[in-house]
Amino acid sequence: MFDHAYGNYMEHAYPADELMPLTCRGRVRGQEPSRGDVDDALGKFSLTLIDSLDTLVVLNKTKEFEEAVRKVLRDVNLDNDVVVSVFETNIRVLGGLLGGHSLAIMLKEKGEYMQWYNDELLQMAKQLGYKLLPAFNTTSGLPYPRINLKFGIRKPEARTGTETDTCTACAGTLILEFAALSRFTGATIFEEYARKALDFLWEKRQRSSNLVGVTINIHTGDWVRKDSGVGAGIDSYYEYLLKAYVLLGDDSFLERFNTHYDAIMRYISQPPLLLDVHIHKPMLNARTWMDALLAFFPGLQVLKGDIRPAIETHEMLYQVIKKHNFLPEAFTTDFRVHWAQHPLRPEFAESTYFLYKATGDPYYLEVGKTLIENLNKYARVPCGFAAMKDVRTGSHEDRMDSFFLAEMFKYLYLLFADKEDIIFDIEDYIFTTEAHLLPLWLSTTNQNISKKNTTSEYTELDDSNFDWTCPNTQILFPNDPLYAQSIREPLKNVVDKSCPRGIIRVEESFRSGAKPPLRARDFMATNPEHLEILKKMGVSLIHLKDGRVQLVQHAVQAASSIDAEDGLRFMQEMIELSSQQQKEQQLPPRAVQIVSHPFFGRVVLTAGPAQFGLDLSKHKETRGFVASSKPYNGCSELTNPEAVMGKIALIQRGQCMFAEKARNIQNAGAIGGIVIDDNEGSSSDTAPLFQMAGDGKDTDDIQIPMLFLFSKEGSIILDAIREYEEVEVLLSDKAKDRDPDLETEELPSSENDSQNQSAEQIVSSSQEVGLVDQESPEESSPNSHPESSSPADTDIAAGVSPSEQNSNPTENHETTSLDGECTDLDNQLQEQSETEEDSNPNVSWGKKGQPIDAILADWNEDIEAFEMMEKDEL
Repeated sequence: MFDHAYGNYMEHAYPADELMPLTCRGRVRGQEPSRGDVDDALGKFSLTLIDSLDTLVVLNKTKEFEEAVRKVLRDVNLDNDVVVSVFETNIRVLGGLLGGHSLAIMLKEKGEYMQWYNDELLQMAKQLGYKLLPAFNTTSGLPYPRINLKFGIRKPEARTGTETDTCTACAGTLILEFAALSRFTGATIFEEYARKALDFLWEKRQRSSNLVGVTINIHTGDWVRKDSGVGAGIDSYYEYLLKAYVLLGDDSFLERFNTHYDAIMRYISQPPLLLDVHIHKPMLNARTWMDALLAFFPGLQVLKGDIRPAIETHEMLYQVIKKHNFLPEAFTTDFRVHWAQHPLRPEFAESTYFLYKATGDPYYLEVGKTLIENLNKYARVPCGFAAMKDVRTGSHEDRMDSFFLAEMFKYLYLLFADKEDIIFDIEDYIFTTEAHLLPLWLSTTNQNISKKNTTSEYTELDDSNFDWTCPNTQILFPNDPLYAQSIREPLKNVVDKSCPRGIIRVEESFRSGAKPPLRARDFMATNPEHLEILKKMGVSLIHLKDGRVQLVQHAVQAASSIDAEDGLRFMQEMIELSSQQQKEQQLPPRAVQIVSHPFFGRVVLTAGPAQFGLDLSKHKETRGFVASSKPYNGCSELTNPEAVMGKIALIQRGQCMFAEKARNIQNAGAIGGIVIDDNEGSSSDTAPLFQMAGDGKDTDDIQIPMLFLFSKEGSIILDAIREYEEVEVLLSDKAKDRDPDLETEELPSSENDSQNQSAEQIVSSSQEVGLVDQESPEESSPNSHPESSSPADTDIAAGVSPSEQNSNPTENHETTSLDGECTDLDNQLQEQSETEEDSNPNVSWGKKGQPIDAILADWNEDIEAFEMMEKDEL
């Protein structure tokens, strides 16, 4: 698998930073449409090659490693006029060079390979380190998030240096690489700068909760985003505190990690879930979904020695993977897809490897086998491995990130490798967050850094709770080989056979036997007991003239501060229910899969659905050969009915309604239709897909499935027709398994020129359905999403429709969810706001008409954070 990915990168992409596996070419910064922050990892420095160096040695490819090092020294230029992410460049490029250097000197000592090597990779790493140092020119010592490799910061030519915010992980994931660079070279400045950034983050932690936020102002140290978790934005900050202790032996790092870890397990860990909270109100959940990056955390818990919660969270994640084949970028607490992409992230494989090492349980070998099978079955394409644009449909994205080679294959190989399969002792090294290897002997080398223990100045530590050494994996479970299985067993059906509702922390008082607080999903407006509970929480119910019910909370009217907090949580759940239901009303994307030679189902194109015609989620997929209609726009009776009879008709967007096109091709005998956008160059890479709406009339007469493709995706089918004449496709709600019998007829891609030519045309992508278009020539109609106005003071209002007054949401309303996902939040709630003293709906949180006490100000801050997070993307 590694050879397939690495070989195609070297053949079709090098010296570009990354391989585009669908179009079989290199991704060069500035030559492809911008993907935003994702492109900040690309610096025109052959990223994938550098990131893969130490993987070659782990996989015992020493000859290829020697050749790769020579290529890096000969071809890579670090002095490019390009703005890059300090964080990504550090972990991928600086870490890759240092990992390559670590194993190069190891091989040289062994005496067979790399005898010519004279620290050249280390000199490149030192050059890059100096290029990154100007980013630290801030009053706080936290680095700017981006830097120009050639011009640094703030110069007009640099085009960067005006940012004010950075993520906690971005500033706190430097110490391993920078300290290793200092220890290897003797230049102490790198370790000093990284330590200063870590010291500042520690000082700015929220003192009462010992948590840190996601985003911080690099000049003032103020928290910009005050939610806290172990996933995106914070993840590797915690990882590097523990690993800095392991690598450098500095007790202050372990003290800080243990302090944070205690807070994580107290507030964020809700086994088997890990849910974000507010740093200043850690008992209050900040969101009802989790992101895929937290999958690293069980592995870190193994390193810490806390095995039970590691097994629990890992098992929950594995159940999600078994449901969707891959871990979605984000998923809800009831395990539905929140963000459907999967860029072949390695964090779950990393945790699987560490858990196997800790427990020796062969179960984790079966988990690894599942990962490998899914990669080969769903992500492998003729020119590498393609990221999943949508795990629900199986559509691809033209992307193969460097971390896939740096981490995924390394961890999977080590999971299955015996000791003799590795040419060096892996226990002599520590993994960076990018899985680069740094030797543990660095802890005793060049210890010239002045170390000030700032930890104990801010917190009194109870040493009795601290483990000062890492656990010995050989004696963790000597007498209980079934230990891990006994922990996993209760979680086996957590995803498939149950539909857990959103989990909100229950205070200790409720655990003692008292009733838990009323949940929004259980509320019935006709239940007198519920109305009494609302009154106690300071929530009043107002019947509006149009039949709706409005809920308004006044915290000052609550029976107690605990009841007021319950009321706040209840209102926030109502708002969550509203936004969730609005998202569920959108039809999910569909899939067009090319199943004829030479594709055999390997190419999956994401298609927009239609609000009329055959529903592919409820009926069997439609399979057939494609044919272009005449006229191509399909706006009048077809002149070539014999050509489209029994086939799937291709028609061009424009000049009439979608429904009219559908009727015309249906009358000609077509079994389905694909509408191709007439806007040349359009692509779901850069624009959201939209649903094809009807024409305002009854469309029940349309019985065939209709799907929409943007120009870029549609051209793949048109090009295939020109080259192969007979092209067969499958229209479905998600991609189907490939036909192994047909694939046996196919020659290997390296020997089949025609297949290589077709691979160059492959483009596949998917985004959430975002627009509804009725195909009027003048305009398209976007889905409307009602926005809530900002409430004033402490009032929050939510509207409930009349139908919801008399029924439990789970009893009378059915919603079909893609891929059999559980659905229990099926009532649409309309957000509203009301203020007692000001009828202006745009009153900001900051305006206070009357003095309020500190707790109300705190609640305002909570709600402000919630509003901001609704707008935020990961």
